[in-house]
Amino acid sequence: QVTKDSHVPKPLAAVSTVFGNMKQPAACLAAFLLHSAVAVTPVQKVIQLLEGMSATGKKEKHEEQVQFAAFKQFCDDTSVEKERAIKQATEKIEMLKADIQKYISDAEQLTKEIAGHDSDIAAWTGDKKAATKVRTMEKNDYDAMHKDYSESVDALQRAIAVLKKQAYDRKQASSLAQVSALKSLTLIPPEAKKALDLFLMQSGDEPADEGLAVSAPEANAYEFQSHGVIEMLEKLLDKFVDERTALEKEEMNSKHAYDMLMQDLTAQTEQAKADRTEKAETKAKKLQSKADAEGDLQDTTTTRDADQKYLDDLKATCSQKASDFESRQQLRTEELEAIAKAIEILSSSAVSGNAEKHLPTLIQKKGVSQGQFRSEEQTVVQRRVAEFLKAQGRQWNSRILSALAVRVASDPFAKVKKMIKDLLVRLMEEANEEAEHKGWCDTELSTNEQTRKEKTEAVETLHAEIDELQASIAKLTEEIGELSKAIADLDAAMAEATGIRQKEKEENEVTIKDSQEAQTAVAQALTVLKEFYAKAGEATALLQKKQMPEIFDSPYKGMQAENGGVIGMLEVIESDFARLEADTSAAEASAQKTYDTFMTDSKVDKAQKTTDVEHKTAKKQDETQALTVKREDLEGTQKELDAALAYFDKLKPSCVDAGVSYEDRVNRRKEEIESLQEALRILNGEDIA
Repeated sequence: QVTKDSHVPKPLAAVSTVFGNMKQPAACLAAFLLHSAVAVTPVQKVIQLLEGMSATGKKEKHEEQVQFAAFKQFCDDTSVEKERAIKQATEKIEMLKADIQKYISDAEQLTKEIAGHDSDIAAWTGDKKAATKVRTMEKNDYDAMHKDYSESVDALQRAIAVLKKQAYDRKQASSLAQVSALKSLTLIPPEAKKALDLFLMQSGDEPADEGLAVSAPEANAYEFQSHGVIEMLEKLLDKFVDERTALEKEEMNSKHAYDMLMQDLTAQTEQAKADRTEKAETKAKKLQSKADAEGDLQDTTTTRDADQKYLDDLKATCSQKASDFESRQQLRTEELEAIAKAIEILSSSAVSGNAEKHLPTLIQKKGVSQGQFRSEEQTVVQRRVAEFLKAQGRQWNSRILSALAVRVASDPFAKVKKMIKDLLVRLMEEANEEAEHKGWCDTELSTNEQTRKEKTEAVETLHAEIDELQASIAKLTEEIGELSKAIADLDAAMAEATGIRQKEKEENEVTIKDSQEAQTAVAQALTVLKEFYAKAGEATALLQKKQMPEIFDSPYKGMQAENGGVIGMLEVIESDFARLEADTSAAEASAQKTYDTFMTDSKVDKAQKTTDVEHKTAKKQDETQALTVKREDLEGTQKELDAALAYFDKLKPSCVDAGVSYEDRVNRRKEEIESLQEALRILNGEDIA
């Protein structure tokens, strides 16, 4: 029996001091010692308690290391993720700011260009109005001048025809009204009018006495002396015809120039309007893109600031936790060292020897020796530990626990305890190593996954861009070919039209010349016939009638009956030739106008197509160069992706779960450690009543 007066060895005071430093109540120790006195000595029980505390301290220290390793891994992963997000957000903010500035600059430039187009359209519209006004004035002047020339030419032709019909010693009654009418024309020069006045005065002499007509042949009023007047009038006619022709050509050139100017101004105006509309739409898109970019900038800035604040807080928290962890680990290390020192002191001969010397008398009252009791107790405990480890091995499917159960049942007691302790240390070291490896794997896998994702997206984007560029280049090549063929067709069509126009013009000129010559010839024939039958109609009968054989009784006046038909036919022929000349001239003018319009349209179309070919060729060259750059980028990006995939394959064997997850392995190892600690407690007799 242990009483209040029982002697307590001095070494127990040191143990009590150690327990006091570790904040363990002394009352608990005394109660435990009293409870265990029936089986072991108090010193042995204290040593067992200290060993249990040491194992618990090591376990908690290890668990704290595992817990901090996971927390540190979380800090590292989250910091990397947030820093990457902040970096990307900062880059995106800079890019958005640059885009916004570019959108603003583009919108301002487009505003200036739109104002320039408006100014050009207004100027060209004013030019069209001014040109139309000038053209109207020129056309009115031309119509008036052409009318004067036409009237003058017509009057000269009639006067010349009249004078030529009278190119003989004619009677006084002949009229010179057509010649007199020339004096009223504005284009007849004053010298010609004086010559006409002189000619008319000479032709106006009084005729001889009509009585002479009975007794003598009728005298002519004057001998025909107007050849100089005819030559003068013919020269005037040629001059007026030439001037009228020059006026018509000038009018045609003026009209052609006006049409070309109007066509150019219209084309420029339409193109400017189209460009203005396109740039106005582009400006609206730029402004919309600017608004979208500003919204994205605000959202991205807010998100980045929130991420930065979270990262700063996280770093502060992780730094504090790391400092706390170091302090706690240092304290636990010192605690374990103190426990080990206490065990060393209690296990010395000064304590254990005296305890064995003095305390066994308390145990011998049972009549059983201490050695025999401890041997039997150890055998029972070993069986309990073996059964416990065997059951835990079956429950957790652990080969380590199953193998250890066999060893516990057969090996010596002290060797079993040491083996369990060594196994605990090894499992804890493996847990620490696996936690560190898990953290490294998580970092590498996360980084590699991000790299693979980025490179895969970049490769897909580059493939899409290359396909788009190839399709665009093919389309541009096709369009350039079509435009080149269209230009060649236009050149061929213009050359063919020019050849046809020249041939047609030559034929029309020949037809007009033949018609004019035929009209002149028919007019001369009509003049001859009309003059002859006019003279024949004035023939008189015989003044004296004598007895003679029967012969014609009336004067011969020519074939007057047939004369009417022939002259009528000649007049019809003359009008046909005149109509042929007029129709051919009109057809020539119309054909020339059609040709000019066709050539103008073709030249404008060719110029537009040539410009399109130049633009498309330049665009094709730019896209071809861009395609080369994209292919080089694709090759480099593909190599980077292949390298990331190869590194991922290297990480798989050691970092990717193969059948059993990391959490399952941690849980299994934790259960194994707890089972071993429980077995060690059983071996130490902590659960023995």
